[in-house]
Amino acid sequence: MGLVEEKSPRIEVVDALRGFAVMAILLVHNLEHFIFPVYPTDSPSWLNMLDQGVCNVVFTLFAGKAYAIFALLFGFTFYIQTNNQRKQGKDFGYRFLWRLVLLVGFATLNAAFFPAGDVLLLFVVVGLVLFFTRNWSDKAIIITAVIFLLQPVEWFHYVANLIDPAHQLPDLKVGEMYAEVAEYTKAGNFWEFIAGNVTLGQKASLLWAVNAGRFSQTAGLFLLGFYIGRKHLFVTTEHNLRFWVKALIVAAIAFAPLYTLKELVMDNDAIIQQTVGTVLDMWQKLAFTFILVSSFVLLYQVKKFRSAVDSLRSYGKMSLTNYVTQSIIGAIIYFPFGLSLAQYCGYSVSLLIGLCVFCLQVGFCKWWLSKYKQGPLEYVWHKWTWIGTSK
Repeated sequence: MGLVEEKSPRIEVVDALRGFAVMAILLVHNLEHFIFPVYPTDSPSWLNMLDQGVCNVVFTLFAGKAYAIFALLFGFTFYIQTNNQRKQGKDFGYRFLWRLVLLVGFATLNAAFFPAGDVLLLFVVVGLVLFFTRNWSDKAIIITAVIFLLQPVEWFHYVANLIDPAHQLPDLKVGEMYAEVAEYTKAGNFWEFIAGNVTLGQKASLLWAVNAGRFSQTAGLFLLGFYIGRKHLFVTTEHNLRFWVKALIVAAIAFAPLYTLKELVMDNDAIIQQTVGTVLDMWQKLAFTFILVSSFVLLYQVKKFRSAVDSLRSYGKMSLTNYVTQSIIGAIIYFPFGLSLAQYCGYSVSLLIGLCVFCLQVGFCKWWLSKYKQGPLEYVWHKWTWIGTSK
């Protein structure tokens, strides 16, 4: 971030959109019991039906899409920081590398309470793409983003299998790792839980991301967010609103056939599911992500909608604090070392718990921001990013 007088004006819709993404992540994680798949086994049939409906709706709307919005806005924020420094004739790149080092600490804190590992560590690794491309032209940025979003690794494995049917994706032993994670989580020993999460859990998460296509997708989303920042597409102008209308139309048209193709491909052999299936799954989720983003940006121009989602702006300003604390709260609620409520909470009850946690976090955000300019973890990240300077 630059000096106060040199900063780019804050774009409200981005804060609200980031808040929406973190809220959606919170709801999905609650339904998943923060990757602790223990649920009631004796629920009445009506509740089972309701649970299934809740699961289908929440996962259809948010699973894989909230994460994509979060990644997109990570790239956008990089543009804001880079641009603020460029106005002062400075290169933000090396300070950004230090910022990524600091992010490792926050990733470790979050992963300590999140058995599946943490997406923030993936952001650290993939964030290097932004460093190396920060001075590229707009054309080079968007082309590289598209290449990453085409999922070239999955296509390589698919073609390799066509040439040599014996070719398979590398077995990274992720299933075995997660089985071990599940064992120590169920054991309920707090310190074993913490130690296992920040070591084995993080390793399992990164290796899962390899075969899930997340490395390539995240790099593409980072660059796409960077490009959106460069083109000022979140700034409210007639030209930009027309862009978001077009994006909404294209994404809506693309979603149905991509989803249908993905479902058809999933009836094929495992190697096709793991390659072409992964690609189509990523693409249909990307299309739906742009339906959500475009709709949100366009609706945000309507005063009633803007007022209705005003709380999301406060929530988005403290996204790091909220993201980390939701994992800590979720672990205490669901895991054996805490209240161990997972076994009593189906999807419907878990959704209600998630909504309650969201409301509590929103209340805290409003109170905190009435006294301070940044959330507690945001302040620490900012302060340590600029250590050795006057900021």
